[in-house]
Amino acid sequence: MTALPAGVASGVGSMPGENPAESASIILGELGFGHVAELPARGPGADLIGRSAAFLVDIALDLVGSDYRLTTANSRITQRAKGFLSSDLDALEEAWHRAGMIGSGQPCKIAVCGPFTFAGTVALRGGHKLVHDRGAWNDVLGSLAEGLATTAADLERRLGCAAVIQLDEPLIDRVIAGQITPLTRLDVNPPIPVPDVVQALSELTTHVGRPAILHYCGADLPWELLRSNTFDGLSIDFSCIGESDWDELGQYLDAGRTLVAGLVPTGRPVRELPVERVVEPLVRTIDRIGLNRDVLARQVIVTPTCGLAGADPRWVTQALRLCSEAAAAFADDPSAL
Repeated sequence: MTALPAGVASGVGSMPGENPAESASIILGELGFGHVAELPARGPGADLIGRSAAFLVDIALDLVGSDYRLTTANSRITQRAKGFLSSDLDALEEAWHRAGMIGSGQPCKIAVCGPFTFAGTVALRGGHKLVHDRGAWNDVLGSLAEGLATTAADLERRLGCAAVIQLDEPLIDRVIAGQITPLTRLDVNPPIPVPDVVQALSELTTHVGRPAILHYCGADLPWELLRSNTFDGLSIDFSCIGESDWDELGQYLDAGRTLVAGLVPTGRPVRELPVERVVEPLVRTIDRIGLNRDVLARQVIVTPTCGLAGADPRWVTQALRLCSEAAAAFADDPSAL
């Protein structure tokens, strides 16, 4: 399996607007570690949850009001999601070709909603969330693993790249804690123990067979889960890292694993943001933990703090360029920062 790159920049996933060709061009023009753009502005089937329908095998999604539910039929939402993903892959393939990168073997990331956030959001036909039914979320886990493996293989065939997967799990802490809102207050959604979550995610990543990144955008990092070797990289908003996280972060990096550090804000700052200010929080934290700054060159990928779907389009290119400048600063001479 190809290892994750280091000393490069990437995006978290989402981009503004509805034009996949424009997004692909910006991504490849600014980043050393490209990714398939997600464009949620296109509406249902393109958002975090709806896009999952494009990856699921033998399982479909439908929209009931504003809520996604499982369905047995090949719904309009499922068709939309598959069409959007196909357009996104076509646009990236064309941009990859124009850049002379076909067959280069360079890494390229594709993101999908993780199975536990999916299970905590999508309902069964009766109204209960999937997380309420272990058999149901196990079925989704297997379906998603199969579809993600197939899509990763398609990405590699189209681009001649090394595919990397990213699982977006913003609700995984609430699923583990049993805090997903139930259908009725007397029929709560049970917590899912961390060992069960680790085992399930390990089975998924093993089946897909590509380097895997977990993206979590909450403030309370689930370190008990992250201590497992299920993921090759951890993608976080670094502004959420506090002193209470330093020991765990130090152990994580000391084990040789990759930090995908969200350092560049998704919104345009009021004042000019030089690269020195972008890298400073991570450099300072590494120094306080007591790690050698070489980890910045060997084990860090720089990204925006989260997806850019809501960003000013004029800021997006600058933000991604800043990510690349920060990554270059780490790779060139981290001791000089």
